[in-house]
Amino acid sequence: MALYTSESRDRVRDAVDFVELVSARTELRRAGPGRWEGLCPFHDERTPSFGIDPVQKVYHCFGCGASGDVFTFVQETEGVDFKDALELLADRYRVQLEREQEDPREAERRRRRERLYALLARTAGFYSRYLWDSGEAAAAREYLAGRGLSEPTLREFSVGFAPDSWDRLQGATRAGGFTDAELIDAGLAQRSRERDRTYDRFRGRIMFPLSDSRGRVLGFGARAMGDEQPKYLNSPDCEMYHKGKHLYGAHLARAHAARAGRVILCEGYTDVIALHQAGIRETVGLMGTALTADQVAELARLAPVVILALDADSAGQDAMLKAARLAEPGRLELRVARLPEGTDPAELVLAGGAAGAGDAIEQSAPFVRFRVERALAAGDTRTPEGRDGTLAALRPVFATVPQSAMRLELTALVASRLDLPESVTAELLASKSSAAVRTGETAPAPRAAPSPGEPTERAFLALCIAAGDTGQAALAELDLAELFAGELTRRAAELLRDHGADGARARADADLEPLLSELYVQAAGEMADGTHLELQRYQLELAALDRHIRRSRAGGEERVSDLARRRDELKRRFDRAYTTALEAHVDA
Repeated sequence: MALYTSESRDRVRDAVDFVELVSARTELRRAGPGRWEGLCPFHDERTPSFGIDPVQKVYHCFGCGASGDVFTFVQETEGVDFKDALELLADRYRVQLEREQEDPREAERRRRRERLYALLARTAGFYSRYLWDSGEAAAAREYLAGRGLSEPTLREFSVGFAPDSWDRLQGATRAGGFTDAELIDAGLAQRSRERDRTYDRFRGRIMFPLSDSRGRVLGFGARAMGDEQPKYLNSPDCEMYHKGKHLYGAHLARAHAARAGRVILCEGYTDVIALHQAGIRETVGLMGTALTADQVAELARLAPVVILALDADSAGQDAMLKAARLAEPGRLELRVARLPEGTDPAELVLAGGAAGAGDAIEQSAPFVRFRVERALAAGDTRTPEGRDGTLAALRPVFATVPQSAMRLELTALVASRLDLPESVTAELLASKSSAAVRTGETAPAPRAAPSPGEPTERAFLALCIAAGDTGQAALAELDLAELFAGELTRRAAELLRDHGADGARARADADLEPLLSELYVQAAGEMADGTHLELQRYQLELAALDRHIRRSRAGGEERVSDLARRRDELKRRFDRAYTTALEAHVDA
């Protein structure tokens, strides 16, 4: 795989506004001279323990231990590898990437994909212009207007129209230097078996570009006009487009979903566009496919809460159940927006405006309640046998609900519908199996306890970073092997001594990255002054002497008394420095 130059990576890092980038995932506030903090986007918490240093472009959570830089943050929040994270940031901040020398075959594959991306983008532009400029597309414009969709919103989604011609697109793309073979590879044309000629795949249809998370067009969803079948026709699975891997509108919804902490999932293209137009911008669609594990993973990357705004018919309900099954291994909270029977989100917006759609979203119910109501509606509640069958269908549902107010409420609902006492209903619904559900704050994974003395070493290193050149000079004066007991903290001290403020970028050891991120974030909240640094240095030296004394006693060495006298003298110097600093603070 081709690699980008280190200079390219540095240019991207320099261009990133880290506060802006992280603020899309969690609300930040200033918490020190150079530190911002907020709730951790990597685990549930109510008290902020997550901080960033926007100058060094690193983050650290003091609760769960998550650490990294701008690229790690994008990798973790977007679910991509380093290369994709680098390219996403380069696109966003308009930085030109330069490649290292690459294998000729890899270079040829890259150039081929870039041409197909360019062809698909050119095609989307051609369809969009044809929708708004041609007389042939008048019926399509009328249909879209009848759905309540405005021209500015449709243009934002690049909605277009394919001419009802066998070769109009071919003629338009040939003018751009693209070949028939490239049209076929991009899923835009196909070859006739009878006449051995190429013809446009999409003709006389409203065109919805299907894009990846970076907004690059991968294929199209096409809606027929009139009674033509199939009503919807997607790009075929090909080199660029793979059915079920993406969500419609995700590139436009991503930032809004991150800020809202939720994402709304619809079925149809016009449903997504209508909700965006109504101001519900955190909405995505299924791209006309059955829900897949890849799409559920994409939903989880967008937000922790998913509101299912799917049609109320049986297909929509089945999709909701499939979403629940696929979401179980993760930490998605599923809710259901109750849509009127026979109404899709676009029709709801058209009938009730933004307020009507907004009410349905805001009044969404937990998915478990939807499952209970569905089982009650489907079951026979009139006969003892039917009630037993309904209870059997409900037991797996209740097995996922812990003892809580929600469980009590659902038990009361079942008891009322089955005409049974609540106590009896609770007993009949009880199951030995149980499963954890998302109820709010979750404890982070346990972290290894630091070795004795390590907190002092970390505190000193953070102050050295905050003090800049003064801190680097202080490290240069010390015997690091003598004063640092922890291997990682000693290696971090050596790196900071040698590279100073550039230590975050000079690191080459992956083991050091989490520690350095933590130190830079901690340093960003410190007030750097020589007195504070001196006091922490005394603490470091006292901790080292304590270690020597313990080792000497264990070995029966006679020099313990000399070490103790050195420690007493160092402690007196520390106390004097501390008193002086305290008096200066009071006078100030």
